[in-house]
Amino acid sequence: MPKPILRALASIAMVVHMLPVPAMAQQRGPLVLAAASLQEAMTAAADAWAARRHARPVLSFAASSALARQIRGGAPADLFASADEGWMDDVEKAGFVRRGSRADMAGNRLVLVAPARAPLRLRIARGMPIARALGDSRLAMANPDSVPAGKYGKAALSALGVWPSVANRLALGGNVRSALTLVERGEARLGVVYATDARASKGVVVVGVFPAGSHAPIRYPIARLTASRNPEAEGFRRFLLSRAGQSILVRHGFSRP
Repeated sequence: MPKPILRALASIAMVVHMLPVPAMAQQRGPLVLAAASLQEAMTAAADAWAARRHARPVLSFAASSALARQIRGGAPADLFASADEGWMDDVEKAGFVRRGSRADMAGNRLVLVAPARAPLRLRIARGMPIARALGDSRLAMANPDSVPAGKYGKAALSALGVWPSVANRLALGGNVRSALTLVERGEARLGVVYATDARASKGVVVVGVFPAGSHAPIRYPIARLTASRNPEAEGFRRFLLSRAGQSILVRHGFSRP
């Protein structure tokens, strides 16, 4: 190749090398620890935030109990979105929440679901024959000893007077999505999940909605963590609480706080 062309190519390469790297490429988005039931909604919110020319948040989903343990163990996360107030209280009392950053982000409902290929009819009411409806199968739900969806489920079934009939017939999941999967696969004839989980699945049908008074209100608090060092974290938190962020959550079946 002629030397003049080589010199020109070298000059172009040097100019390209010296061009500033866009800030978005240099910057990692905030790390968000979010309850498993927020998966679709939080992913959509992260996409919307990135479309506004921000670094896309890094999302990690699990049971709120597991996320709270990660935070207390020193996880370098920026935001925590819990499926109940109890686990947010836990990390806040331990000193991991930035003062003034906690706010209720969304609400939800609790539903009873069955596999779409084997739907059941069962009216949710006090004394309902849920054990008989299960037959030789089990009731899928998140662990009621620690996972918010499981705790809400146990409270609702207890309020309706049917918990003793199913307490020894549970198929437990580590989070609400695990319980949902058991029903989708037909490994459990019924399951207790959030309304938003049922909405996101084509493999289940809603048998009924638990009365709001049968369990504590389902609230999703969000807060910035004391370990947060990402400058985008506060902006994304505010976005989730804004009209635009709330519309995304509502579109995915959540209620406004």
